[in-house]
Amino acid sequence: MDCIFVQIRCKPGTTYEVADAIAEREIHSELYSTSGEYDLLVKMYVPTGEDLGKYLNSNLLNTPGIERSLTTTTYKAF
Repeated sequence: MDCIFVQIRCKPGTTYEVADAIAEREIHSELYSTSGEYDLLVKMYVPTGEDLGKYLNSNLLNTPGIERSLTTTTYKAF
């Protein structure tokens, strides 16, 4: 499993609905509300070997109310 973090900007007034929809999908490890440029931070694990773009588009980013996202991948360095 590969750990990634996805920051999500929601359309105005939809943050709670987006967070609820993500929580219902049960694909995340952790889900936070954040301040600043993005509204939500999702920590999730993508199965090894999965195409990251396809996985995110099919399982997370097709959630209604998402306006923009920023994905950060992690690597085992130590």
